[in-house]
Amino acid sequence: MDGETGTETGRRAFFIDRDGVVNVDHGYVAHAGDFEFMADVFPVLRSLSSKGYLLVVVTNQSGIGRGYYTDEDFRKLTDWMLQRLSAEGIELAAVYSCPHSPEEECDCRKPEPGMFLQAERELGLDMSASWMVGDKESDMQAAEAAGIPNRVLLGKAESVASTHRAASLSELLELPV
Repeated sequence: MDGETGTETGRRAFFIDRDGVVNVDHGYVAHAGDFEFMADVFPVLRSLSSKGYLLVVVTNQSGIGRGYYTDEDFRKLTDWMLQRLSAEGIELAAVYSCPHSPEEECDCRKPEPGMFLQAERELGLDMSASWMVGDKESDMQAAEAAGIPNRVLLGKAESVASTHRAASLSELLELPV
């Protein structure tokens, strides 16, 4: 996917948490039958893409580390999700996931910025021109640690690290993106 240049150093991205933003968070969603796309996710992602943002999913998947489902289950669901998004005219630049449980020490599980920094390196991103939308404080903390200045908390959770709030996905389009 071609993205517009954020600055001379890289392309801008819109980082998106999966559970609670792309799909309804039913808790440890691992199969297509349990996956329910959020209202307005398709038009919102199409709009962000049309504005030149690379769409990048960053998702904690501790269900793998806890043994609730396998990495293969996650890959199959991700492939299905990508096909559904593609059928709606939406292409993701990448999906980054952390399979570790909270008890495991890693640099990829949000609130750590590892997935964001990996995306920055691999996709040539300008983090200062990028955005993050998530539904948890850990999403906001990881984005802040990665140098992303625009952080949108979706829903009703409390956050000190967010810079914007949105009650619904469609409200993202009212922000100065």
